[in-house]
Amino acid sequence: MKQVPDRSLIVGLDIGTSKVSVVVSEVLPDGTVNVLGVGNSPSQGMDKGGVNDLESVVRSVEQAINDAELMCDYQIRSVYLSLSGKHIHCQTERGMCSISDEEVTQEDVDTVIHTAKSVKISDEQRILHVIPQEYKIDYQEGIKNPLGLSGVRMEASVHLITCHNDTAKNIEKAVERCGLKVDQLVFSGLAASHAVITADERELGVCVVDIGGGTMDISVWTGGALRHAEVIPYAGNVITSDIAYAFGTPLSDAEKIKVKYGCAVSEMVNKDAKVEVPSVGGRPSRSLQRQTLSEVIEPRCTELLGLVQQELTRVQERLRSQGVKHHLAAGIVLTGGAAQMQGLVECAERVFQNQVRVGKPESVTGLTDYVEAPYCATAVGLLHYGKDNLLNETSEPESKRTVSSVFSMLGGWLKKEF
Repeated sequence: MKQVPDRSLIVGLDIGTSKVSVVVSEVLPDGTVNVLGVGNSPSQGMDKGGVNDLESVVRSVEQAINDAELMCDYQIRSVYLSLSGKHIHCQTERGMCSISDEEVTQEDVDTVIHTAKSVKISDEQRILHVIPQEYKIDYQEGIKNPLGLSGVRMEASVHLITCHNDTAKNIEKAVERCGLKVDQLVFSGLAASHAVITADERELGVCVVDIGGGTMDISVWTGGALRHAEVIPYAGNVITSDIAYAFGTPLSDAEKIKVKYGCAVSEMVNKDAKVEVPSVGGRPSRSLQRQTLSEVIEPRCTELLGLVQQELTRVQERLRSQGVKHHLAAGIVLTGGAAQMQGLVECAERVFQNQVRVGKPESVTGLTDYVEAPYCATAVGLLHYGKDNLLNETSEPESKRTVSSVFSMLGGWLKKEF
Protein backbone atom coordinates (compact mmCIF):
# COMPACT_ATOMS: atom_id res chain seq x y z
CA MET A 1 0.00 0.00 0.00
CA LYS A 2 1.34 3.40 -1.00
CA GLN A 3 2.50 5.88 1.63
CA VAL A 4 1.55 9.46 0.77
CA PRO A 5 1.91 12.84 2.46
CA ASP A 6 -1.16 13.79 4.53
CA ARG A 7 -2.00 16.78 2.30
CA SER A 8 -2.13 14.65 -0.87
CA LEU A 9 -5.42 12.98 0.06
CA ILE A 10 -8.75 14.34 1.26
CA VAL A 11 -10.90 11.71 2.95
CA GLY A 12 -14.54 12.13 4.01
CA LEU A 13 -15.89 9.88 6.77
CA ASP A 14 -19.63 9.85 7.46
CA ILE A 15 -20.61 7.71 10.47
CA GLY A 16 -24.38 7.47 10.27
CA THR A 17 -26.93 5.52 12.28
CA SER A 18 -27.36 2.94 9.50
CA LYS A 19 -24.22 3.16 7.37
CA VAL A 20 -20.56 4.20 7.53
CA SER A 21 -19.30 5.78 4.30
CA VAL A 22 -15.69 6.62 3.44
CA VAL A 23 -14.71 8.45 0.24
CA VAL A 24 -11.05 9.02 -0.69
CA SER A 25 -10.10 11.78 -3.14
CA GLU A 26 -7.35 13.99 -4.44
CA VAL A 27 -7.59 17.60 -5.60
CA LEU A 28 -6.43 17.96 -9.21
CA PRO A 29 -4.45 21.04 -10.36
CA ASP A 30 -7.64 22.62 -11.78
CA GLY A 31 -9.36 22.31 -8.36
CA THR A 32 -11.52 19.30 -9.30
CA VAL A 33 -12.20 16.67 -6.64
CA ASN A 34 -11.17 13.28 -8.08
CA VAL A 35 -12.60 10.23 -6.27
CA LEU A 36 -10.04 7.44 -5.84
CA GLY A 37 -11.74 4.98 -3.52
CA VAL A 38 -14.93 4.25 -1.59
CA GLY A 39 -15.74 2.08 1.43
CA ASN A 40 -19.12 1.33 3.02
CA SER A 41 -20.13 -0.81 5.97
CA PRO A 42 -23.25 -1.30 8.12
CA SER A 43 -23.11 1.06 11.09
CA GLN A 44 -23.18 -0.45 14.58
CA GLY A 45 -23.10 1.43 17.88
CA MET A 46 -24.58 4.74 16.66
CA ASP A 47 -28.00 6.16 17.48
CA LYS A 48 -29.36 9.55 16.35
CA GLY A 49 -25.86 10.93 15.77
CA GLY A 50 -24.42 9.80 19.12
CA VAL A 51 -22.14 6.91 20.11
CA ASN A 52 -23.79 4.28 22.32
CA ASP A 53 -21.23 1.47 21.83
CA LEU A 54 -17.69 2.68 21.19
CA GLU A 55 -16.16 -0.68 20.21
CA SER A 56 -18.93 -1.42 17.71
CA VAL A 57 -18.40 2.00 16.06
CA VAL A 58 -14.64 1.34 15.86
CA ARG A 59 -15.23 -2.00 14.11
CA SER A 60 -17.67 -0.45 11.63
CA VAL A 61 -15.27 2.40 10.80
CA GLU A 62 -12.30 0.02 10.42
CA GLN A 63 -14.24 -2.12 7.93
CA ALA A 64 -15.20 0.87 5.78
CA ILE A 65 -11.67 2.33 5.95
CA ASN A 66 -10.10 -1.02 4.96
CA ASP A 67 -12.43 -1.32 1.95
CA ALA A 68 -11.60 2.22 0.82
CA GLU A 69 -7.84 1.62 1.22
CA LEU A 70 -8.04 -1.59 -0.84
CA MET A 71 -9.82 0.25 -3.64
CA CYS A 72 -7.50 3.25 -3.84
CA ASP A 73 -4.27 1.49 -2.72
CA TYR A 74 -3.37 4.37 -0.40
CA GLN A 75 -3.04 4.42 3.36
CA ILE A 76 -5.57 6.72 5.02
CA ARG A 77 -4.11 8.79 7.85
CA SER A 78 -6.63 11.56 8.47
CA VAL A 79 -10.29 12.29 7.72
CA TYR A 80 -12.88 15.04 7.61
CA LEU A 81 -15.56 13.72 9.95
CA SER A 82 -19.30 14.45 9.85
CA LEU A 83 -21.32 15.18 12.99
CA SER A 84 -25.07 15.21 13.58
CA GLY A 85 -27.52 14.93 16.47
CA LYS A 86 -30.09 17.00 18.31
CA HIS A 87 -27.25 18.64 20.29
CA ILE A 88 -26.40 20.74 17.20
CA HIS A 89 -27.49 24.37 17.65
CA CYS A 90 -27.12 27.54 15.61
CA GLN A 91 -27.25 31.26 16.26
CA THR A 92 -26.58 34.43 14.30
CA GLU A 93 -24.32 37.07 15.87
CA ARG A 94 -23.07 40.50 14.79
CA GLY A 95 -19.63 42.00 15.17
CA MET A 96 -18.31 45.51 14.62
CA CYS A 97 -14.89 47.11 14.21
CA SER A 98 -13.23 50.26 12.90
CA ILE A 99 -11.51 49.99 9.53
CA SER A 100 -7.83 50.42 10.34
CA ASP A 101 -6.73 51.94 7.04
CA GLU A 102 -8.44 53.70 4.18
CA GLU A 103 -9.75 50.39 2.86
CA VAL A 104 -10.74 47.01 4.30
CA THR A 105 -7.90 44.53 4.71
CA GLN A 106 -7.95 40.83 5.55
CA GLU A 107 -6.92 41.77 9.08
CA ASP A 108 -10.07 43.92 9.41
CA VAL A 109 -12.23 41.03 8.21
CA ASP A 110 -10.57 38.65 10.70
CA THR A 111 -11.10 41.18 13.49
CA VAL A 112 -14.80 41.75 12.83
CA ILE A 113 -15.48 37.99 12.57
CA HIS A 114 -13.55 37.37 15.79
CA THR A 115 -15.66 40.03 17.50
CA ALA A 116 -18.88 38.42 16.24
CA LYS A 117 -17.95 34.93 17.42
CA SER A 118 -16.70 36.09 20.85
CA VAL A 119 -20.06 35.45 22.46
CA LYS A 120 -20.62 33.51 25.63
CA ILE A 121 -21.71 29.93 24.93
CA SER A 122 -22.41 27.13 27.39
CA ASP A 123 -19.37 25.32 28.82
CA GLU A 124 -20.88 22.09 27.50
CA GLN A 125 -20.91 23.40 23.92
CA ARG A 126 -18.11 24.13 21.45
CA ILE A 127 -18.16 26.19 18.25
CA LEU A 128 -18.14 23.93 15.21
CA HIS A 129 -18.44 26.50 12.40
CA VAL A 130 -18.17 30.27 12.02
CA ILE A 131 -19.85 31.18 8.71
CA PRO A 132 -19.95 34.82 7.54
CA GLN A 133 -23.30 35.83 6.04
CA GLU A 134 -22.83 39.45 4.93
CA TYR A 135 -21.05 42.67 5.83
CA LYS A 136 -22.06 46.29 6.27
CA ILE A 137 -19.66 49.22 5.74
CA ASP A 138 -20.99 52.51 7.11
CA TYR A 139 -24.42 52.78 5.40
CA GLN A 140 -23.89 50.19 2.68
CA GLU A 141 -25.52 46.83 3.52
CA GLY A 142 -25.54 43.37 1.97
CA ILE A 143 -21.84 43.27 1.06
CA LYS A 144 -20.59 39.75 0.25
CA ASN A 145 -16.85 40.52 0.04
CA PRO A 146 -15.67 43.71 1.79
CA LEU A 147 -11.95 43.43 0.89
CA GLY A 148 -10.61 46.62 -0.71
CA LEU A 149 -13.73 48.69 -0.05
CA SER A 150 -13.39 52.11 1.63
CA GLY A 151 -15.15 53.11 4.83
CA VAL A 152 -14.85 53.97 8.51
CA ARG A 153 -16.78 51.23 10.31
CA MET A 154 -17.58 47.63 9.36
CA GLU A 155 -20.16 45.23 10.72
CA ALA A 156 -20.45 41.50 10.07
CA SER A 157 -23.32 39.06 10.43
CA VAL A 158 -21.97 35.61 11.32
CA HIS A 159 -23.73 32.25 11.66
CA LEU A 160 -22.38 30.05 14.47
CA ILE A 161 -23.01 26.29 14.60
CA THR A 162 -22.24 24.69 17.96
CA CYS A 163 -22.21 21.11 19.20
CA HIS A 164 -22.09 19.30 22.54
CA ASN A 165 -18.45 18.90 23.53
CA ASP A 166 -18.64 15.37 24.99
CA THR A 167 -20.74 14.03 22.11
CA ALA A 168 -18.15 15.35 19.66
CA LYS A 169 -15.30 13.90 21.74
CA ASN A 170 -16.90 10.45 21.71
CA ILE A 171 -17.16 10.24 17.93
CA GLU A 172 -13.63 11.66 17.56
CA LYS A 173 -12.40 9.03 20.03
CA ALA A 174 -13.90 6.24 17.91
CA VAL A 175 -12.03 7.51 14.83
CA GLU A 176 -8.75 7.98 16.74
CA ARG A 177 -9.04 4.39 18.02
CA CYS A 178 -8.74 3.38 14.35
CA GLY A 179 -5.35 5.14 14.18
CA LEU A 180 -6.73 8.12 12.28
CA LYS A 181 -6.43 11.86 12.83
CA VAL A 182 -9.53 14.06 12.56
CA ASP A 183 -8.73 17.01 10.27
CA GLN A 184 -12.00 18.73 11.15
CA LEU A 185 -15.47 18.00 12.45
CA VAL A 186 -18.16 19.18 10.02
CA PHE A 187 -21.92 19.44 10.56
CA SER A 188 -23.50 16.76 8.32
CA GLY A 189 -26.15 19.12 6.94
CA LEU A 190 -23.50 21.65 5.92
CA ALA A 191 -21.43 18.93 4.23
CA ALA A 192 -24.45 17.58 2.33
CA SER A 193 -25.25 21.12 1.14
CA HIS A 194 -21.75 21.43 -0.33
CA ALA A 195 -22.43 18.32 -2.45
CA VAL A 196 -26.00 18.74 -3.73
CA ILE A 197 -26.95 22.41 -4.23
CA THR A 198 -25.70 25.14 -6.57
CA ALA A 199 -24.72 28.76 -5.95
CA ASP A 200 -27.92 29.87 -7.73
CA GLU A 201 -30.05 27.81 -5.36
CA ARG A 202 -28.26 29.27 -2.33
CA GLU A 203 -28.97 32.76 -3.66
CA LEU A 204 -32.65 32.18 -4.49
CA GLY A 205 -33.37 30.36 -1.25
CA VAL A 206 -33.30 26.60 -0.68
CA CYS A 207 -33.72 24.11 2.15
CA VAL A 208 -31.58 20.95 2.16
CA VAL A 209 -33.06 18.04 4.14
CA ASP A 210 -30.56 15.21 4.66
CA ILE A 211 -32.70 12.22 5.71
CA GLY A 212 -30.67 9.43 7.26
CA GLY A 213 -31.55 6.50 9.48
CA GLY A 214 -31.63 8.30 12.82
CA THR A 215 -31.71 12.04 12.06
CA MET A 216 -32.92 14.62 9.55
CA ASP A 217 -30.40 17.47 9.09
CA ILE A 218 -31.93 20.75 7.91
CA SER A 219 -29.93 23.57 6.30
CA VAL A 220 -31.70 26.73 5.14
CA TRP A 221 -29.91 28.99 2.63
CA THR A 222 -31.10 32.40 1.35
CA GLY A 223 -29.24 35.30 -0.23
CA GLY A 224 -26.19 33.07 -0.74
CA ALA A 225 -25.68 32.44 3.00
CA LEU A 226 -26.56 29.77 5.54
CA ARG A 227 -29.40 31.10 7.72
CA HIS A 228 -30.36 28.13 9.87
CA ALA A 229 -29.16 24.64 10.84
CA GLU A 230 -31.26 22.13 12.76
CA VAL A 231 -31.33 18.39 13.49
CA ILE A 232 -34.59 16.49 13.99
CA PRO A 233 -33.90 13.19 15.84
CA TYR A 234 -36.41 11.15 13.82
CA ALA A 235 -35.86 9.73 10.34
CA GLY A 236 -35.87 6.54 8.24
CA ASN A 237 -35.58 4.09 11.15
CA VAL A 238 -39.01 5.19 12.42
CA ILE A 239 -40.54 3.98 9.13
CA THR A 240 -38.67 0.67 9.48
CA SER A 241 -40.06 0.22 13.01
CA ASP A 242 -43.60 0.91 11.78
CA ILE A 243 -43.27 -1.84 9.15
CA ALA A 244 -41.83 -4.30 11.67
CA TYR A 245 -44.65 -3.74 14.19
CA ALA A 246 -47.45 -3.57 11.62
CA PHE A 247 -46.55 -6.87 9.95
CA GLY A 248 -44.71 -8.73 12.75
CA THR A 249 -41.44 -9.02 10.86
CA PRO A 250 -37.83 -8.62 12.15
CA LEU A 251 -36.33 -5.13 11.90
CA SER A 252 -33.64 -6.31 9.48
CA ASP A 253 -36.29 -7.71 7.10
CA ALA A 254 -38.47 -4.60 7.57
CA GLU A 255 -35.53 -2.46 6.41
CA LYS A 256 -35.06 -4.60 3.28
CA ILE A 257 -38.78 -4.45 2.51
CA LYS A 258 -38.79 -0.66 2.95
CA VAL A 259 -35.83 -0.18 0.62
CA LYS A 260 -37.03 -2.59 -2.07
CA TYR A 261 -40.82 -2.11 -2.05
CA GLY A 262 -41.52 1.05 -0.03
CA CYS A 263 -43.50 3.91 -1.54
CA ALA A 264 -44.47 7.16 0.18
CA VAL A 265 -47.69 7.67 -1.86
CA SER A 266 -50.10 4.72 -1.85
CA GLU A 267 -51.91 5.85 -5.05
CA MET A 268 -48.70 5.31 -7.02
CA VAL A 269 -48.62 1.58 -6.20
CA ASN A 270 -50.08 -1.12 -8.45
CA LYS A 271 -52.99 -2.66 -6.54
CA ASP A 272 -52.10 -6.16 -7.76
CA ALA A 273 -48.44 -6.00 -6.62
CA LYS A 274 -47.55 -8.39 -3.78
CA VAL A 275 -44.76 -8.42 -1.16
CA GLU A 276 -43.40 -11.44 0.70
CA VAL A 277 -43.02 -10.61 4.39
CA PRO A 278 -40.89 -12.91 6.61
CA SER A 279 -42.31 -13.74 10.04
CA VAL A 280 -40.65 -14.26 13.42
CA GLY A 281 -40.31 -17.40 15.53
CA GLY A 282 -39.98 -19.79 12.59
CA ARG A 283 -43.47 -19.03 11.26
CA PRO A 284 -43.94 -19.15 7.49
CA SER A 285 -43.68 -15.91 5.53
CA ARG A 286 -46.83 -14.17 4.37
CA SER A 287 -47.85 -12.37 1.20
CA LEU A 288 -49.45 -8.94 1.40
CA GLN A 289 -50.41 -6.23 -1.05
CA ARG A 290 -47.74 -3.66 -1.72
CA GLN A 291 -50.40 -0.97 -1.39
CA THR A 292 -51.03 -2.10 2.21
CA LEU A 293 -47.31 -1.59 2.90
CA SER A 294 -47.50 1.88 1.36
CA GLU A 295 -50.49 2.74 3.55
CA VAL A 296 -48.25 2.16 6.59
CA ILE A 297 -45.35 4.18 5.15
CA GLU A 298 -47.24 7.18 3.77
CA PRO A 299 -48.59 8.68 7.03
CA ARG A 300 -45.18 8.37 8.71
CA CYS A 301 -43.41 10.09 5.80
CA THR A 302 -46.04 12.84 5.89
CA GLU A 303 -45.47 13.24 9.64
CA LEU A 304 -41.66 13.40 9.32
CA LEU A 305 -41.79 15.95 6.51
CA GLY A 306 -44.41 17.86 8.51
CA LEU A 307 -41.86 18.27 11.32
CA VAL A 308 -39.48 19.85 8.80
CA GLN A 309 -42.25 22.13 7.51
CA GLN A 310 -43.02 23.32 11.07
CA GLU A 311 -39.35 24.19 11.56
CA LEU A 312 -39.22 25.96 8.19
CA THR A 313 -42.26 28.06 9.06
CA ARG A 314 -40.59 29.22 12.30
CA VAL A 315 -37.32 30.00 10.51
CA GLN A 316 -38.99 31.95 7.70
CA GLU A 317 -41.02 33.95 10.22
CA ARG A 318 -37.84 34.87 12.10
CA LEU A 319 -35.99 35.85 8.90
CA ARG A 320 -38.95 37.96 7.78
CA SER A 321 -38.99 39.82 11.10
CA GLN A 322 -35.24 40.51 10.75
CA GLY A 323 -35.68 41.90 7.26
CA VAL A 324 -33.71 39.03 5.71
CA LYS A 325 -34.68 37.29 2.46
CA HIS A 326 -36.87 34.39 3.57
CA HIS A 327 -38.50 32.95 0.43
CA LEU A 328 -37.35 29.50 -0.71
CA ALA A 329 -37.70 30.16 -4.43
CA ALA A 330 -35.46 27.19 -5.30
CA GLY A 331 -37.61 24.87 -3.20
CA ILE A 332 -36.58 21.84 -1.15
CA VAL A 333 -33.72 19.41 -1.85
CA LEU A 334 -34.03 15.96 -0.25
CA THR A 335 -30.89 13.87 0.11
CA GLY A 336 -29.53 11.05 2.27
CA GLY A 337 -30.31 7.33 2.19
CA ALA A 338 -34.03 7.62 2.98
CA ALA A 339 -34.52 10.19 0.18
CA GLN A 340 -34.29 7.37 -2.38
CA MET A 341 -37.75 6.00 -1.50
CA GLN A 342 -40.25 5.94 -4.37
CA GLY A 343 -42.93 8.61 -4.07
CA LEU A 344 -41.11 10.70 -1.48
CA VAL A 345 -40.78 13.70 -3.81
CA GLU A 346 -44.52 13.64 -4.52
CA CYS A 347 -45.28 13.29 -0.80
CA ALA A 348 -42.92 16.18 0.01
CA GLU A 349 -44.49 18.45 -2.63
CA ARG A 350 -47.87 17.98 -0.93
CA VAL A 351 -46.41 18.81 2.49
CA PHE A 352 -44.20 21.77 1.52
CA GLN A 353 -46.39 23.19 -1.27
CA ASN A 354 -43.14 23.91 -3.09
CA GLN A 355 -40.94 22.32 -5.75
CA VAL A 356 -38.90 19.35 -4.49
CA ARG A 357 -36.04 17.37 -5.98
CA VAL A 358 -33.69 14.60 -4.82
CA GLY A 359 -30.10 15.84 -4.47
CA LYS A 360 -27.23 13.65 -5.65
CA PRO A 361 -23.51 14.49 -5.23
CA GLU A 362 -22.10 16.56 -8.07
CA SER A 363 -18.87 18.21 -9.24
CA VAL A 364 -16.59 15.21 -8.76
CA THR A 365 -14.61 13.08 -11.21
CA GLY A 366 -13.00 9.65 -10.99
CA LEU A 367 -15.06 6.79 -9.57
CA THR A 368 -18.34 8.70 -9.89
CA ASP A 369 -20.45 5.52 -10.26
CA TYR A 370 -19.75 4.73 -6.61
CA VAL A 371 -20.79 8.12 -5.19
CA GLU A 372 -23.71 9.35 -7.30
CA ALA A 373 -26.37 8.07 -4.86
CA PRO A 374 -28.04 10.40 -2.31
CA TYR A 375 -26.67 8.39 0.64
CA CYS A 376 -23.16 9.52 -0.38
CA ALA A 377 -24.03 13.24 -0.19
CA THR A 378 -22.49 13.90 3.22
CA ALA A 379 -19.26 11.99 2.54
CA VAL A 380 -18.77 13.72 -0.84
CA GLY A 381 -19.65 17.08 0.71
CA LEU A 382 -16.84 16.55 3.21
CA LEU A 383 -14.44 16.29 0.25
CA HIS A 384 -15.62 19.66 -1.11
CA TYR A 385 -15.29 21.15 2.37
CA GLY A 386 -11.77 19.76 2.69
CA LYS A 387 -10.84 21.05 -0.78
CA ASP A 388 -11.97 24.57 0.17
CA ASN A 389 -9.83 24.39 3.32
CA LEU A 390 -6.84 23.18 1.32
CA LEU A 391 -7.19 25.94 -1.29
CA ASN A 392 -7.59 28.59 1.43
CA GLU A 393 -4.39 27.39 3.08
CA THR A 394 -2.38 27.39 -0.15
CA SER A 395 -3.69 30.83 -1.16
CA GLU A 396 -2.72 32.43 2.16
CA PRO A 397 -1.11 35.80 1.39
CA GLU A 398 2.67 35.69 1.18
CA SER A 399 2.95 38.78 3.38
CA LYS A 400 0.95 37.09 6.14
CA ARG A 401 3.22 34.04 6.05
CA THR A 402 6.31 36.27 6.03
CA VAL A 403 5.18 38.22 9.09
CA SER A 404 4.42 35.02 11.01
CA SER A 405 7.80 33.54 10.06
CA VAL A 406 9.56 36.70 11.26
CA PHE A 407 7.80 36.42 14.62
CA SER A 408 8.72 32.74 14.94
CA MET A 409 12.37 33.55 14.15
CA LEU A 410 12.30 36.37 16.68
CA GLY A 411 10.79 34.03 19.28
CA GLY A 412 13.55 31.48 18.64
CA TRP A 413 16.24 34.18 18.94
CA LEU A 414 14.80 35.42 22.27
CA LYS A 415 14.80 31.85 23.64
CA LYS A 416 18.47 31.48 22.74
CA GLU A 417 19.39 34.83 24.29
CA PHE A 418 17.53 34.27 27.52
